[in-house]
Amino acid sequence: MPFHDAAWNYTNLALFNSPSFPGRSLFARRVKDSHPKEQKDPGWKLFGKVPPREGHIKDPKKIQKEYETKSGRAGPDNPTSPRQSARKNLDFEPLSTTALILEDRPANLPAKPAEEAQKHRQQYEEMVAQAKKRELKEAQKRRKQLEDRCKLEESIGSAAQTWNQDILPNWSAMRTSRRVRDLWWQGIPPSVRGKVWSLAVGNDLNITHELYNICLARAKEKWKSIAAPASDSEPDDAGSSDRESSLELIKLDISRTFPQLCIFQQGGPYHDVLHSILGAYTCYRPDVGYVQGMSFIAAVLILNLDTADTFIAFTNLLNKPCQMAFFRVDHSLMLTYFAAFEVFFEENLPKLFAHFQKNNLSPDIYLIDWIFTLYSKSLPLDLACRVWDVFCRDGEEFLFRTALGLLRLYQDVLTCMDFIHMAQFLTRLPDLIPADQLFQHIAAIHMSSRNRKWSQVCTT
Repeated sequence: MPFHDAAWNYTNLALFNSPSFPGRSLFARRVKDSHPKEQKDPGWKLFGKVPPREGHIKDPKKIQKEYETKSGRAGPDNPTSPRQSARKNLDFEPLSTTALILEDRPANLPAKPAEEAQKHRQQYEEMVAQAKKRELKEAQKRRKQLEDRCKLEESIGSAAQTWNQDILPNWSAMRTSRRVRDLWWQGIPPSVRGKVWSLAVGNDLNITHELYNICLARAKEKWKSIAAPASDSEPDDAGSSDRESSLELIKLDISRTFPQLCIFQQGGPYHDVLHSILGAYTCYRPDVGYVQGMSFIAAVLILNLDTADTFIAFTNLLNKPCQMAFFRVDHSLMLTYFAAFEVFFEENLPKLFAHFQKNNLSPDIYLIDWIFTLYSKSLPLDLACRVWDVFCRDGEEFLFRTALGLLRLYQDVLTCMDFIHMAQFLTRLPDLIPADQLFQHIAAIHMSSRNRKWSQVCTT
């Protein structure tokens, strides 16, 4: 018989045998009993479109009760064990898995053999037990995360209160106290971070809000002249040309500043603010202009300060000797900083230092990017802000101490790499860096060599 004929006969036979078909009496001789014997052997419900037969439908509550009895879980008449009582105290209870109900086969399918039914029931019970174990483990993990987050929020709130009520009102007297230094090391609360940074960086340049507005107006005029069609007037001097190239570079660099945040790019809420800060600085310091990396520093300040205060902190921060040496590309001073760094590198991590020397991996390969952006591009943003906290307190020394802390954190990995892999690793650090571990390694770095401190090593 052809396959399609056999399929057609089988389909029609199933249709005619259905209770809803009016002509079922024609095939009555095939049915020995109009009421099939109740099926005792359970089986999986495999066909969703086939309704379960009437009469033998298990109640989910009954199935749950049977499972609790077999697995030893407490019922109304079964006292709980201490371990079970502890589980009831969880904030998160595992989701119910009784949706996996083991049902009998539909009436139009043959019953399972007893051995196969027993095997399937055992498999079902194992699946339920594994699912509940997994859900309990996940619930405990979520509870732990919730507890850690609550503790962190409580500590941040308590620290913010201490900074606002005790430290900031008495800044001059308390900033150098041991208590404040310990709190500073633990991280400044985000709500007061901008204020503390402004006070720590200072305003030696005496920048005012009015000066910012003047510089910004000049920058806007320059942008208009760049956008205007070229005239037949005499060309500008070389200095003006450099400023124009800096202003053009700003537009390009802003789009690459924290792209994952999507707030500094064109159309973002802080695009114009960042553009204004960098443009105003270019007009304030035309001898420096704009240098790649400045956008990351300005962006971090914008996230913590008002616009004018950001400009004040930005200009004073870049006026520090180390930042000015790098942004003005003063090669002799940069080499001095690299040489001083290697002195403390060899002092603190001699094995890794020898490995770097063997592979000719010089500090400039990885330090330039870290120093140019003050780690804001290389580290996760929240971790970079913690580095900034202590940098504002300790100055340039902490930038190089942080570099040694990073090398110490990953020294076991780095000692197994060659030149190329080390350079790639250090120029693209892991996305997830545990803050507490990093600061433990930074704390283990001693910034003294032969009784000489960082400033003394840099000047010799």
